[in-house]
Amino acid sequence: MITRIILEELKKPFQIKGHEIVTTASIGIVSSLAEYTSAEEVLRDADIAMYRAKVLGKDCIEVFSPDLHDQVFLRLALENELRHALENREFELYYQPIYSLVTDQIAGFEALIRWNHPTRGLLLPNEFLPIAEETGLILPIGQWVLYEACSQLSRWREMDPALRNLSINVNTSPRQLKQPDFVEQVIETLVETGLSADALKLEITESMVMDNPVIINELFHRLYHLGVQLQVDDFGTGYSSLSYLQHFSFHSIKIDRSFIQEMDRPGRKSDLVRTMVQMAHDLGMNAIAEGVETEEQRAELKRLTCQYAQGFLLAKPMDRTAAERCLELEMDLVPGHFD
Repeated sequence: MITRIILEELKKPFQIKGHEIVTTASIGIVSSLAEYTSAEEVLRDADIAMYRAKVLGKDCIEVFSPDLHDQVFLRLALENELRHALENREFELYYQPIYSLVTDQIAGFEALIRWNHPTRGLLLPNEFLPIAEETGLILPIGQWVLYEACSQLSRWREMDPALRNLSINVNTSPRQLKQPDFVEQVIETLVETGLSADALKLEITESMVMDNPVIINELFHRLYHLGVQLQVDDFGTGYSSLSYLQHFSFHSIKIDRSFIQEMDRPGRKSDLVRTMVQMAHDLGMNAIAEGVETEEQRAELKRLTCQYAQGFLLAKPMDRTAAERCLELEMDLVPGHFD
């Protein structure tokens, strides 16, 4: 295929002023001109196919189809609706409890965004956050999540002395971390909500850390001294070298659910999870297991001295009212305590 030959030729290195340069390309193809009436229409659909090739990972080839046309316009419509979702107050936070495996009580919550779409109903993060990340809309959305989560936790902690050790986990996007005033945003949020810094835990993936380690190290240093806790999310699925753990100020690792699920399979052992937990302990960090779904998994994690866990076995993500009901039951508070 001629397009494959073009891609291979473009990948050949060439020299510019003594520097070796390597390029890649994404190619969109319109295979038939029978239904077109103008060159502009052909270029439009070839461009749509090229955009799809970029989404698939770049250095790819995509042939245009009517289905692809519909997908692109659906995505553009969703992007436009996403731009108005914040001002229309369509977002909502759900809270998934994180339990101590030592006390079997709630230690905190992870804040998870949901979109109450006016026509499509409740949308999960994977249905709109990738678009938000690509377009930059993740910045105002991420700032809203941070403020809303901190504000809610601050209100809960003030309700009763039994709740003053609760913490809140907030996921952080690559674009947020690249903002030069990100730390200032965190400080402003904590001041405005009255939440102490040690109650906020920012979840950051391994790949984010390694994209720009010098800038990230400075950022983490400032957050660490502020008192904000930093956690490696989806641990074990990203960067292949673990040496970065010794150079960044992490408080915890969150062991990815894929490793927890492997513990239940016939013939599988817990050696890898045991190693992760022990490594965290050796580095002075806590270990949190994600995606705990069976009693066997919880019992084994306790045996391995993993300190914390979250998952559907323990509790599903829930709205604010359900989370407050859960706290009332957990802390033996008077029903209606949060009304």
